[in-house]
Amino acid sequence: MVSAPSVTPGLRERKKLATWRSIRAAALELFAASSFEAVSVEEIAAAAGISKTTFFNYFATKEAAVLDPDPEAPDHWRALMAERPEGEALWPAVQVVVLGYLETYSDRIALHCRLKLESPQLAESARDVSDRFWGELRAWALDRAGAADGSDEELQVTLLLNAARSAVVTAYDLWAVDQPFERFLDLSHQCFATLGTGFTAGPPMVAA
Repeated sequence: MVSAPSVTPGLRERKKLATWRSIRAAALELFAASSFEAVSVEEIAAAAGISKTTFFNYFATKEAAVLDPDPEAPDHWRALMAERPEGEALWPAVQVVVLGYLETYSDRIALHCRLKLESPQLAESARDVSDRFWGELRAWALDRAGAADGSDEELQVTLLLNAARSAVVTAYDLWAVDQPFERFLDLSHQCFATLGTGFTAGPPMVAA
């Protein structure tokens, strides 16, 4: 089972994390005031008070300054998984973990959305950015369900996780960038609720 981390970072790690966050904050502030293509790595480095070389010690590319998750994000989502009680049904457990994961983007999801709409380059880079989370969620869900390779349980877990991912994508598609983050969470809750109860009680088909 996935367990919550218990090791407290040392002073060096805390300083590195603070530097990472200050660089990312400087980058997001510049992007918010301009566009992704218009802002250079040199400008981000200058705004953060570091050298270009230091920037690349923390981020592999300019895209990474927008898209990379916070270094402590994996600890957060692993804690969310570890906190789910034994015996809880998998669908509500996954819902809590996914929504808790989404909340870590509350301070920048609107900017992400705007930048991806404006920049095909950034949109392409963002396609697989959440794969690490979903991969760990899948491993946790399979373990929780005791699902062996090729089993019916594996099929059900895979289908459930694909449905959860669709709930998030649908909420994102319906959410407008000028709406508050809480609206995105509300839409996500609605999508999870609909999938949890099925579509039999949904709106009727309109006759042609």
